[in-house]
Amino acid sequence: MQAELTEHLGHPPGATPGALNVRNGSTSKTVSTDLGPVQVRTPRDREGSFEPRIVAKRQTRLASLDDKILGLYAGGMSVRDISAHLSELYDTQIGRDTISSITDAVLEDVAAWRSRPLDRVYPIVYFDAMFVKVREDRSVRARACYLAMGVSCDGDREVLGIWWQETEGSKFWLSVLNDLQRRSVQDVLIACVDGLKGFPEAIEAVFPLAWVQTCNRAPHPVLVALHQLPRPQRRSRRRFGRSTPPPTPTRR
Repeated sequence: MQAELTEHLGHPPGATPGALNVRNGSTSKTVSTDLGPVQVRTPRDREGSFEPRIVAKRQTRLASLDDKILGLYAGGMSVRDISAHLSELYDTQIGRDTISSITDAVLEDVAAWRSRPLDRVYPIVYFDAMFVKVREDRSVRARACYLAMGVSCDGDREVLGIWWQETEGSKFWLSVLNDLQRRSVQDVLIACVDGLKGFPEAIEAVFPLAWVQTCNRAPHPVLVALHQLPRPQRRSRRRFGRSTPPPTPTRR
């Protein structure tokens, strides 16, 4: 933070200032970190225009501690358990309201990711739903996780979206397909699905030119051709053990 203040003022400590703004002491505060509480002295300037970036003003936690809180919350721990765990492990007192505000801040990033624009055409898209046990209202229950994974024209796999529902059904899959269409997906060449009743009809209603590949249907010729392509062979590096010495260069 002293280096940041030097960059802000334009002169190091002890040098002749080129302007009226100079150093004006420092203020101390306690910052919660993954190593426990740390005493930090933040330098100040006379005009009060210095904004530190490493430890910002009114910041009482480091970003690494927020990442650990999110990791514990994603692992299924409750807000009360996270507060007790941090107090016992790091000797850091963080209230439940603070932990709730940290976890709620991720919801904006999740909403932006779920509404991001997609490519116009995907050669192959895999649709499947799996039941996952999640914690909700202080209880653990199984919910259906709808997953759509597409293969782009460059051959890269990309998770197009994740949706949650109580059960799996073709009616909700229709809303998933409409969501993909609203996010700029105009055509799907091959849609790989399971044998859910009514699912192929839902795909044909949104993407009428798509080939629906199910478990009880003959594979598409493009998929057969992809399986018949030779796989790229990796170059194996020759390693010499203790018993086999490396070859000696020949003299000309």
